[in-house]
Amino acid sequence: MLTTAPRGTRDILSPEVEKWQYLEEKIRQHCHRYAYSEIRTPIFEHTELFQRSVGETTDIVQKEMYTFQDRGDRWLTLRPEATASTVRAYLENKLYAQPQPVKLYYIGPMFRYDRPQAGRYRQFYQFGIEVIGSQDPAVDAEVILLAVHLFADLGLRDLEVQLNSIGCPQCRRAYRQELRSYLQGHLEELCSDCRTRYEQNPLRVLDCKEERCRKVAGEAPALSSYLCQECREHFELVQGYLQSLDVKYQLNPNLVRGLDYYTKTVFEIVSRELGAQAAICGGGRYDGLVEECGGQPTPGIGFALGMERLLMALEKGGSKLPGRAPLDVFLVALGSRAQGAALKLLYQMRQQNLRADKDYLGRSLKAQMKYADKKEARYVVILGEDELERNVVLIREMATGEQEEVPLEEAVEKILAELGGVTDGR
Repeated sequence: MLTTAPRGTRDILSPEVEKWQYLEEKIRQHCHRYAYSEIRTPIFEHTELFQRSVGETTDIVQKEMYTFQDRGDRWLTLRPEATASTVRAYLENKLYAQPQPVKLYYIGPMFRYDRPQAGRYRQFYQFGIEVIGSQDPAVDAEVILLAVHLFADLGLRDLEVQLNSIGCPQCRRAYRQELRSYLQGHLEELCSDCRTRYEQNPLRVLDCKEERCRKVAGEAPALSSYLCQECREHFELVQGYLQSLDVKYQLNPNLVRGLDYYTKTVFEIVSRELGAQAAICGGGRYDGLVEECGGQPTPGIGFALGMERLLMALEKGGSKLPGRAPLDVFLVALGSRAQGAALKLLYQMRQQNLRADKDYLGRSLKAQMKYADKKEARYVVILGEDELERNVVLIREMATGEQEEVPLEEAVEKILAELGGVTDGR
């Protein structure tokens, strides 16, 4: 147990971690272009925040939350998603007093007790954005466009935007009654969870992933037929903006998303590379959430995507992601007197943004050269007692085996010149 990570968690090591760093850098670049600021919320929150915002009848609240009681008898929950946390931060930090809308993004771990499977973990990572303070349909289009723009930049091509409107609480009331009437005649065909959902919140049935429930949901009345005029006009404007931006989408009348706070526009972006569990991004409007959390009526919209799922889609799609960065130079020091000079030279190299390292195990020259090769060092700098006496070093290019003797004080300059003066500094 001491040497095994808990089920549903894992360590992320090199060379995989470099792929994560690359992806995070791309995300930050896109958020910067779209004028989003980063927010970092606590990993745990008061349990009531998720119960009220996500919904008591959702699978997340009923089955998947990691909830515990602390020493002060407070009930706390590891965050299963970040929209509720962002809204709480919006209210607590009085972001509503700033110019609206407030545009935020986050990258961080979430926690859900779920059956681990490909691309799904109990501790998983999400990137998400939230726009709070605007009900403009153009904001809906921007949020979707940011995701589409990011995926295109990353090289994902076989994607589909699925779009729907689930209306507001007023126009959903009549639909809920109609849906319950329809489902009543199909209760025996539903899974046990959906029979419970039928009583508590029948819209959740439309979100079930069980094949038999999906079949029943596929023939259910369409929510779009029950939209009020305001919701219908909003949805038509969203579609018009997407069309003007040349964002291709498919209307999916059964798309409702899995959380209670959603209103009006909902969407998912799916990848055919991932098979049955195809969604890599999902989101929508939550115009009542700020009020539900204790604030004034304030519209909002956002999305979240699983980082693991995105990386899986990229790799299955053949995208070339960077791996472990090779060393620019490995410094071989031979003899006790050479160690001090080697450390000083190593420091000077790093000051020039060179990715540099040396031996710290007292290996032989041959062993150090093998180690440098394993680290994919482009150059090796050799400094022994003899070289130290003559104030020189040997610089060897590993790819060709060619080596050159240069004055010690010119070693860093020489390496930089050979590398073209450009390094990534990683």
